[in-house]
Amino acid sequence: MNINVGNMSFSTSDEELRELFSRFGTVASATVVTNNETNQSRGFGFVEMPDDNEGNKAIRSLNGKAFAGRKLRVNEIRSAE
Repeated sequence: MNINVGNMSFSTSDEELRELFSRFGTVASATVVTNNETNQSRGFGFVEMPDDNEGNKAIRSLNGKAFAGRKLRVNEIRSAE
């Protein structure tokens, strides 16, 4: 399951994002999107969780919850099919 995580603190690292989601299961990847020129976070990222049940649990648990001073927006990335 691919998950979009928005409204993150600009100080959040890939590792912190991985740790946050690993509370709910296996995390295949966790990436904070950064500005190519400044290498500063753009305030959002992506998480991939191989198990849909674990991913859904993470989405339900984390969407709207405060993390590093910001209320996260967490949702599944659905294909355009």
